[in-house]
Amino acid sequence: MRKFKITVDGKIYEVEVEEVGGNESSTGTISVPQPVATKVKEEPVSQKMVKPTSNPAPTKAPTTTVAGEEVVAPMPGKVLQLKVSEGDSVKDGDTLLILEAMKMENEIVANTSGSIKKINVVVNDMVDTGDVLMVIG
Repeated sequence: MRKFKITVDGKIYEVEVEEVGGNESSTGTISVPQPVATKVKEEPVSQKMVKPTSNPAPTKAPTTTVAGEEVVAPMPGKVLQLKVSEGDSVKDGDTLLILEAMKMENEIVANTSGSIKKINVVVNDMVDTGDVLMVIG
């Protein structure tokens, strides 16, 4: 019999394994793993206030509601390039912006014809699925 200690999800188990030879006829036993008590040294928690050394991430400006057809992000990603400006006329299928998601560049296209009423993002903005990128009216 050989004994092993195995850690699974932070719990330590002690197991016994019986080596079985090729021609020998023996009955093997299986030992059910039993948790092994371990002592964890607890460190006192410091009560000091620590000031962050880096600037916090910028927050997105709140978007205002504008009447028209909303163009939403189909996936989370980063705005790489804006192809239109507010006031530009677009047709259904025109490329509005490039969104990088999982190292792939995705063209976000107009879902209707009209003019760009509002753009809610700038280059390098991170967006989530469903975020309103712009409004076409």
